[in-house]
Amino acid sequence: MRALVTGGAGFLGSHLCDYLLSLGHKVICMDNLITGTLDNISHINDEKFIFIKHNVTEYIDIAGDVDFIFHFASPASPIDYLRLPIQTLKVGGLGTHKTLGLAEAKRAAYILASTSEIYGDPLVSPQNESYWGNVNPVGPRGVYDEAKRFAESMTIAYFKEHGVNTHIVRIFNTFGPRMRLNDGRVVPTFIYQALRGEDLTVFGDGSQTRSFCYVSDLIKGIYKLITSDIHTPVNIGNPLEMTVMEFANLIMKLTNSPSKIIYRPLPTDDPKKRRPDITKAKTLLNWEPKISIEEGLKATIDWYRKRI
Repeated sequence: MRALVTGGAGFLGSHLCDYLLSLGHKVICMDNLITGTLDNISHINDEKFIFIKHNVTEYIDIAGDVDFIFHFASPASPIDYLRLPIQTLKVGGLGTHKTLGLAEAKRAAYILASTSEIYGDPLVSPQNESYWGNVNPVGPRGVYDEAKRFAESMTIAYFKEHGVNTHIVRIFNTFGPRMRLNDGRVVPTFIYQALRGEDLTVFGDGSQTRSFCYVSDLIKGIYKLITSDIHTPVNIGNPLEMTVMEFANLIMKLTNSPSKIIYRPLPTDDPKKRRPDITKAKTLLNWEPKISIEEGLKATIDWYRKRI
């Protein structure tokens, strides 16, 4: 089988490339390197793997058969999509359109990397796939949230109108090696600060919750979804809910850090609750996370320790 991974030099995309190669697939990794980096794929030495530098908002020409298309191209952290608002909207709109068109032409199975941000600052918890969300379209996070919501609508339209074999994964907070140190998200930020003995920066009072899934678990769930006959959105994440304060304390414990916690104002529209209902994934895909938070954090901390 031959797979195209857009955003393949990013955090999730590079792990996806590794997993597909481990299954024996040929992999085309496509990335314009706005937020991805060649460092994430520099370890790959496999004749089944090729890298193409390309912006997926422009016409995509791939010779030969393509069996899978994983559309993972997009800035994903607030620090990136606040810096690149237009590019974020374009990759969600134009990039999704271009990759869906390719899927139709190649008769490929297609999966959109959507997000828990679809649910915005949710009024229900845990969030299941039938919840429509609480999103501010003109707030600072709207460029990412609405890009993904539009991308989901287009993906479903291609399924209904053109019969493309589409799938939608709503990805909840994921962590692991290869997250950028300056990513701006809570895991790399806390680990970086703890390993350097700096104060850990908690926004708000730390009572907001997150649910963290280790990257290898997530990738396996995504592959199960694209090879399934499920065309409606599916949450993939870890339902174990932790406050940001609990998470900060756990990282300080695992790093033996002398750091203290300092507080900063909560950013606009920052979600207060984030916990997936994974009933659909468990019942229809026979998927649930296997790696504990502590086990995943130890592996991630070890990776960062070698780079700081």
